[in-house]
Amino acid sequence: MAVAFLAGLLSFLSPCVLPLVPSYLSYVTGMSGVAEIRSRRHLALLHATLFVVGFSLIFIALGATATAFGRLLNAYQHWLERVGGALIVVFGLYTVGALKIGLLSREARIQLGDKPLGYLGSVLAGMAFGAGWTPCIGPILGSILLYTSSQADFGRGLSLLLAYSLGLAIPFLVAAGALEAFLGWFQRFRKYIRWVERIAGALLVVVGVMMMFGLFTLLSGWLQGLTPEFLKSRL
Repeated sequence: MAVAFLAGLLSFLSPCVLPLVPSYLSYVTGMSGVAEIRSRRHLALLHATLFVVGFSLIFIALGATATAFGRLLNAYQHWLERVGGALIVVFGLYTVGALKIGLLSREARIQLGDKPLGYLGSVLAGMAFGAGWTPCIGPILGSILLYTSSQADFGRGLSLLLAYSLGLAIPFLVAAGALEAFLGWFQRFRKYIRWVERIAGALLVVVGVMMMFGLFTLLSGWLQGLTPEFLKSRL
């Protein structure tokens, strides 16, 4: 859950999303400029929340689909973990920049020339964003879906994609509520964006290797040993 949340946060901080946040906010809210968004902050935050709901619905639906696919191939779970882990390592190396893969470098976004009016329009815009694919989000989201399919656990799959959605959504809502402060922070942070990709890629490589060698089971057992008894009884 923590890794999935961190992956969502790194997706937000990626070069494909972070520099475009003001544009996304203007598009979703229908407001132009920082001054108008600031003067109508509550309305902007409402539209941003509906936008977040839209892409979260898509991510959770993808998680449910991946889990269902994993259940169909439950007899091959061992191979799903090994092959899925290897693919996640490839995604990680691509994100770091160690591999150049033309297919992953292509952008295939669902474009909405004009946002549909009203609150439902903000939800639809979020769904279009979630269903779209960018070189930064694709490998990270794909890695979570691969891990989800290898577990074939419906509840766990939904919880992981919900955690990823929250990691992407919370900073977006913060930006909508305090756009001026966000823009000032972004000017200071932009020089570190390349490091975000490297950290995200390294995280994917670690997760992929752990999947390939079945180390998540060992990690789970180790963490269970550290969990206090009173907490275990409540779980």
